[in-house]
Amino acid sequence: MTGNATTGTGIRLDAPEPGWAIDADVVVVGSGVAGLTAALRCTAAGLATVVVTKARLDDGSTRWAQGGIAAALGDGDTPGQHLDDTLVAGAGLCDEDAVRLLVTEGPDAVRRLIATGAHFDTDATGAISLTREGGHHRRRIAHAGGDATGAEISRALVEAVRTQAVRTIENALVLDLLKDAEGRTAGITLHVMGEGQHDGVGAVRAPAVVLATGGMGQVFSATTNPSVSTGDGVALALRAGAEISDIEFVQFHPTVLFLGADSEGQQPLVSEAVRGEGAHLVDAHGTRFMLGQHELAELAPRDIVAKAITRQMQAQDAEHMYLDGRHFGARMWEQRFPTILAACRSHGIDPVTEPIPVAPAAHYASGGIRTDLCGRTTVPGLYACGEVACTGVHGANRLASNSLLEGLVFAENIAADIAAGLAADVAVDIAAGLAADLAAGSSTPVRHKVVDVEPQGEPVPLLDPAARIQIQRTMTMGAGVLRSAGSLAGAADRLEAIRADERKAAVPGVEAWETTNLLLVARVLVAAAAARPETRGCHWREDRPDRDDAAWQRHLVVRLTPERSLDIRPTSTATFPPTVAATPLEP
Repeated sequence: MTGNATTGTGIRLDAPEPGWAIDADVVVVGSGVAGLTAALRCTAAGLATVVVTKARLDDGSTRWAQGGIAAALGDGDTPGQHLDDTLVAGAGLCDEDAVRLLVTEGPDAVRRLIATGAHFDTDATGAISLTREGGHHRRRIAHAGGDATGAEISRALVEAVRTQAVRTIENALVLDLLKDAEGRTAGITLHVMGEGQHDGVGAVRAPAVVLATGGMGQVFSATTNPSVSTGDGVALALRAGAEISDIEFVQFHPTVLFLGADSEGQQPLVSEAVRGEGAHLVDAHGTRFMLGQHELAELAPRDIVAKAITRQMQAQDAEHMYLDGRHFGARMWEQRFPTILAACRSHGIDPVTEPIPVAPAAHYASGGIRTDLCGRTTVPGLYACGEVACTGVHGANRLASNSLLEGLVFAENIAADIAAGLAADVAVDIAAGLAADLAAGSSTPVRHKVVDVEPQGEPVPLLDPAARIQIQRTMTMGAGVLRSAGSLAGAADRLEAIRADERKAAVPGVEAWETTNLLLVARVLVAAAAARPETRGCHWREDRPDRDDAAWQRHLVVRLTPERSLDIRPTSTATFPPTVAATPLEP
């Protein structure tokens, strides 16, 4: 391979040179609802598509989604009402055009998902059963298997991907973005972890890359996210020169099964749908404390419920509160919430006869890689969708169950944009390229050849994997549900001390790469949280308890400089600027 690629900032992970490469029109990184939807739509458009996923195809965050998918599907509900609820939850920072696209296209996107093979719960008439969750004024949450919606959606999409024979590379960690001499996306480097088609570091060369890598919950010591959610997509995008926005808005799910103050890693979620069906939040005395705090009580937006639980814990010097659904009875628990019931019982708690101990834990990143309505980032040819992206839909706080819908709608837009772009990009040698692909027996020929590229730039010194737990504890302590100037400054100092321990002698490998990604994401999150001196949505500053619309109804945009420092700039208004290619930073 010839060396004519860079990664925007000139920074990349320390990794061996790619030892193999394959060509495609599109490479999709991630196998949740967003990634697989994008891959299926690109394949349907005739594009040679490769899916790269960190574990198995069905091991992403989507399968853990319990509550459901929100869309205006019920009688009397409208996209306008769904839009209003989303804007309220987003606390003044939603992009209204993005929300309108979501709620308008959402119902048909769900119907197309059903046509793909997903089976949702239905009532006696055969209509889709709908429930309510926090922040919704109507029953508009479609669910499957009671509380196993994500698992059913994942099953249907994985089955469709396999039926369509989409090329997949499993057990592969994405490393960095490849670019051509003009600065356009040219593919990715990746490391296959032993069970895939290739061994070691390789490359997928493609003019379009879709990042659908999910969240970054593992940056905190307690989270609902699976172990693979280490912020790899955000870290890659930063090194590639892309803009990140709203990353300070991390949603802490109010009701996570409390397993003890020292519990770390992925924690069992107790879906908001349990409250949607009438469960109550109570303290140790059985007193409901959400009454009078919000018109929707237990169904207030998640940031309000998480804050209320935390305040109550502080006031009573308690480690957790309780979610009481004993009045449901055994039959309802077994039929409507079988997954949650089994998880609770596996930890010695029976929701049928006792309240469930709950406390907030890191759950969802409302911000991420900044995109437009077509999923385009500030790097030409690089797209993002799902939790890794910041489309403007969620603002300062995601409305419950909008995430799966966002993955569907924006993934479809991305596929349409890529297909239109590649169809218009006709090269003089396309006929010869197609003929060569067909002669080689390729069922889906590559329509757009990428010149040979290899990663260049200064490799980032890798962290010792032992630093991972230090990063996570630092983030939970200093940038968790409760934040202040002091806690954030302390977290920044501790992260800088961890960064100072980077060792160039650290052996490149999955654990070192993940830990290095986590540190970068943590640094950006803490810096953005410190730069927003107000309380808004799920960003709660104890020292600045009020929302300041006059000064801060705007977004923070973050980029990584070639010196690995952070360039943080507020937008001039609450409207995002266009995602034209970012102007190179001065060295």
